Amino acid sequence: MNFQGKKILIGVTGSIAAYKIILLVRLLVKNGAEVKIVMTPSAVAFVSPLVLSTLSKNEVITELSDNNTWSNHVALGRWADVMLIAPLSCNTMAKMANGICDNLLMAVYLSATCPVIVAPAMDEDMWKHQATKRNLSLLKSYGHQLISVESGELASGLIGEGRLAEPETILSHLSKFLDGKTSREFAGKNVLITAGPTYENIDPVRFIGNHSTGKMGLAIAEEMICRGAFVTLVLGPSNLPIPGGLKKLVRVKSAQQMYDSCIEVFKETDIAIMTAAVADYTPDEVKTEKIKKKDEVLQLSLKKTRDILGSLGKLKSTNQILVGFALETNNERQYALDKLKSKNADLIVMNSTSEEGAGFGYDTNKVTLFFSNGQELAFPLKAKKQVAIDIVDAVLTLMHE
Repeated sequence: MNFQGKKILIGVTGSIAAYKIILLVRLLVKNGAEVKIVMTPSAVAFVSPLVLSTLSKNEVITELSDNNTWSNHVALGRWADVMLIAPLSCNTMAKMANGICDNLLMAVYLSATCPVIVAPAMDEDMWKHQATKRNLSLLKSYGHQLISVESGELASGLIGEGRLAEPETILSHLSKFLDGKTSREFAGKNVLITAGPTYENIDPVRFIGNHSTGKMGLAIAEEMICRGAFVTLVLGPSNLPIPGGLKKLVRVKSAQQMYDSCIEVFKETDIAIMTAAVADYTPDEVKTEKIKKKDEVLQLSLKKTRDILGSLGKLKSTNQILVGFALETNNERQYALDKLKSKNADLIVMNSTSEEGAGFGYDTNKVTLFFSNGQELAFPLKAKKQVAIDIVDAVLTLMHE
């Protein structure tokens, strides 16, 4: 990654995750970036300004005035090519959303004329609180980009969502964003992405579903947006954060609703990437009242759902690219190749539930790409955000064939 000549302003807030910024600053400077850092007063309890100033080769500032000099917050906000606020605490997020200016970092943020990228970090309950969701939605509406939280062990000892993205992930996002200012490979392209599971109702309170979270599809959507695409996301039931900058978000529940939504927009679509785990079968009859537990055995009659990938494959023109996913438990390669041919897809992304760390719910995935021209590409286990880059790169090669 080359950051030569790039000016990056980092805002550090009061979070235990601030220690990760030490490595991020080192990586940025090592790759040629000029880095300046602003810290909130509470942030200095978690990471030393001396360490960050030594690594960045610039004075770290925390106050508007030290009684002798005044920190020009307007100049800082105009100096940078991009302002990154990481870690973004719940408290500072609320201040940003509502324009509260009570420290130097907020003064710099409110006077910044450069793009702003935020990377939150907080405990899972705080991350999922309605107030946080509202504030995050406001930040997205201001045009700010989000580097979403990751799952794992939190400072509270809980396991869940809320971890600050790793320095390497933030570095990659910054690189793509800054490159995208001059080179946006998918600019003007309409991209349709499906993600998440579908729920097929049995009665008013029960459904048939699967363990898909939508993480892979959301990562691909975010990557496509970073590269300039107009993304329509058709999302099944999912509570994950939505990438900023979508052209359109369509929330659906059932396979039929997802089918109808895809058919509606496919004609104007340049690239369709079908990551959703769509139910193959749905109840033949949906009960209008809750089924009571009476007999030892309950029999359900199921019927096939509409084949979304296959239907789009029949409608596909020579100017459209169609990508499907195959999650298999056995005979993975053969099933993926059969799907590639029978669905008239240009690319099938195969992964397996038998691979440790791959499949539903994980932050990592291990995939093999099968192209309609016979090419195969196998990748090792890696973060889904990195897998998204591999998949989008593969789509880019299809565009240039």
